[in-house]
Amino acid sequence: QVQLLESGGGLMQAGGSLRLSCAASGRTFSVSTMAWFRQAPGKEREFVVAIGGNRVIKDSLKGRLSISRDDNKNTAYVEINSLKPEDTAVYYCARRTGPVSIKAEDYNDWGQGTQVTVSS
Repeated sequence: QVQLLESGGGLMQAGGSLRLSCAASGRTFSVSTMAWFRQAPGKEREFVVAIGGNRVIKDSLKGRLSISRDDNKNTAYVEINSLKPEDTAVYYCARRTGPVSIKAEDYNDWGQGTQVTVSS
């Protein structure tokens, strides 16, 4: 089983930027689809972005978000700019061996999540 470890969360100021990292164990990273989901208090987990053979970004985040990966380091990254209080959530990294999907149930491996809090 692949283990995923997120880092980079914390308390942020509105208008600022953040970069989250997801380090994966195992040897299948380069052929994996990596994704980020988030869950705000009282809300369901929602898709944010994924990278595999292509990249898919949540429509409302286009222009503020980018995803990248370093297969040599088994690490995926997401950067969010112009942070807003509504970006406050626990951000989860996820992995699957299939193509990019926006459905959480399609992902096999999950990290523990990292809290991001954006203050106004």
